[in-house]
Amino acid sequence: MAMRNIIKIDESKCDGCGLCVPSCAEGAIRIVDGKARLVSETFCDGLGACLGDCPQGAITLEERDAAEFDAVAVAAHTGHSVEDVMASVHANAVRGGAAPAVPAACPMPPSRFHPAASSFLRHGHEAGHGHGGGCPGSAARTIQRAAAPTTVPAAAVAEPSRLTNWPVQIALLPIRAPYFAGAHLLLAADCVPLAYAGFHRDFVADRVALIGCPKLDDGEVYVKKLAAIFRDNDIQSVRVAFMEVPCCTGLVRIAHRALTESGKDIPLELVRISIGGEIIPTDGF
Repeated sequence: MAMRNIIKIDESKCDGCGLCVPSCAEGAIRIVDGKARLVSETFCDGLGACLGDCPQGAITLEERDAAEFDAVAVAAHTGHSVEDVMASVHANAVRGGAAPAVPAACPMPPSRFHPAASSFLRHGHEAGHGHGGGCPGSAARTIQRAAAPTTVPAAAVAEPSRLTNWPVQIALLPIRAPYFAGAHLLLAADCVPLAYAGFHRDFVADRVALIGCPKLDDGEVYVKKLAAIFRDNDIQSVRVAFMEVPCCTGLVRIAHRALTESGKDIPLELVRISIGGEIIPTDGF
């Protein structure tokens, strides 16, 4: 234990929007029972990268006796390398954390929230520099693959597209459309089709496909749009396909919130995809 800065979450102000969760590259925050919670003191670096993403001013920094930050534990928790974790911490430290515009222990009124203070926008602008703009999920890496065959068997036939609806971007979808009648929906993060080779065969087939990015797009708009689609149509099931990187778990929260707001009891299935293109366990989601 040591005296250090660590985040403090005011549950009376937190509305469970989840915007803070993907902004914490160390995975220190999770939505539990509709409120943001600190998962473990050892996961919080105390630099406040999440402060600019809370529109309610529910997250502040306080100096108190707390367990020391543990990069090895964070690496095990997030599935990233210790080097990536330390690169994220270093990037936040160079920026002074996310907190210069929000003094420590000073609640940020809702009027102070602005996209320019948000790590979503900040990471987006910096994603092409250094170690992914401070977000391990955006860190550049090379994926080693076995060499692809140089010749294609004569009998091989290109697999056809299984897409049966258009548009597919959540922002462009209508609230009502004929293809929603009795539909099984696929809600996929837009990196999934590139990572998972059998996307059309295993995910798109027999489903209405919707795609979006929980990190770069407006999550609140998505919640409202999806809630309206669930509420106004006879949706049979929803499958959420998301990447293993921390920021992509925002899609799971969007789906849960949309279902709650719709008032519908629709079966929800989660499928998590690794950067290497494998289906991996969804424990903890």
